[in-house]
Amino acid sequence: MDKSWMHKSRLSNEYAEGVETFLDFAFNKSSEDNMIVCPCVKCANVHWHTREVVEEHLMCDGILLGYTCWFFHGERAPSSTSNLDDIITMPPSSSHPTSTFHSSHGAMGELLRDAFNIRHDVHGGIEPNIGDVNDEGHDEAGEEELPTEAAKFYKLLEDMNEKLYDGSKHSRLYFCIRLFHLKCICGMTGKALDYLIEFLKEFFPAAAIPTNSHESKKFIKDLGLGYEKIHACPNDCMLYWSDKENQQACLVCGTSRWLSTESNQTSNDNDELVHKRPAKVLRYFPIIPRLQRIFMSSRTSGDMTWHVDGRTEDGCLRHPADAEAWKMFDTRYPDFASDPRNIRLGLSSDGFNPFKLLSTSYSTWPVVLIPYNLPPWKGMKQSSFILSMIIPRVNGPGNDIDIYLQPLIKELKQLWVGVQTYDASRRQNFNL
Repeated sequence: MDKSWMHKSRLSNEYAEGVETFLDFAFNKSSEDNMIVCPCVKCANVHWHTREVVEEHLMCDGILLGYTCWFFHGERAPSSTSNLDDIITMPPSSSHPTSTFHSSHGAMGELLRDAFNIRHDVHGGIEPNIGDVNDEGHDEAGEEELPTEAAKFYKLLEDMNEKLYDGSKHSRLYFCIRLFHLKCICGMTGKALDYLIEFLKEFFPAAAIPTNSHESKKFIKDLGLGYEKIHACPNDCMLYWSDKENQQACLVCGTSRWLSTESNQTSNDNDELVHKRPAKVLRYFPIIPRLQRIFMSSRTSGDMTWHVDGRTEDGCLRHPADAEAWKMFDTRYPDFASDPRNIRLGLSSDGFNPFKLLSTSYSTWPVVLIPYNLPPWKGMKQSSFILSMIIPRVNGPGNDIDIYLQPLIKELKQLWVGVQTYDASRRQNFNL
């Protein structure tokens, strides 16, 4: 079926005729109650509408350019796939009365999309053949070897289809994640979790249950749900990080790195505290793996070049790329501007009380990064925000925020030099 009309101007006759052809096909193959999911750039195959409304949306807003296989509208998807977009698909929106949610695959698919930044603008669930990953696609001529981060993701896709036992509707990956969720909400110790795993293995020997909590952690480690704990001076003078990692007191104000409590015990051998609690802890989430994961889906990687490929240049200020500051930066750093995939980030922070208790003054200050490469209707979605760190503090960090930004600045400097990244849309590695 000819789909070249999707790239034509919305004012052309070819586009209008193509819309009519698409609507005839979609309503013949996939309509329910005289409605289909709308593939316009705003509805993104999520919202259901009648033919008249869908036609209006397609003519006014345009169709999703990456939606070349109309599998939400009755077209059969390719049987073999080589990238994530052909593996992960979304069932009809849950807002439709006939929609249902099936098994734990959907939950795991959602988790993998969150962990690897695969947003559900077009995809949101998992087909039954999710585990039938065709590795031959990565060995074809013209494609490059996957870097480590991309290989981890495709390995997780395979693990997600490994059943806990024959006939189980849940996967081993889902079991491990639920196990740690139970540990968190119940406040279980590591030893208690080991006892629970040992108990389950005794009564269910045929199930693929991990041997202990350590093995479970290794199994889900590649999800990238971890973070770095960096001790900080309670007066915001310094971080116990990098070359200062082994310092026991602040080099600026002399305050101890540790809380002094009566419960702390003293070792007779070296006169050091055995049970030490840091006075303040910064939680830092590395950003390089998160930015690399954006390019593991051809749709999200395609969005990262929207500021060059999809933006309308008519003199109106609708996006940061329309501003003079953006253009001045491109002029000053032509090497950076030469590849539109290079990411421009905005930084924001604000404090809130995580416990919603007015009687306590405790607050946290998350530092959030926003990719400016994305189109406005996607860049301002919560799913596009990147949490880089959480600063514990009663009041705002103020001028001391630069102390906490040191790990982030170090990674940004590393990115300025370049990090090898796999681009799923072009099936090649590039220097991000």
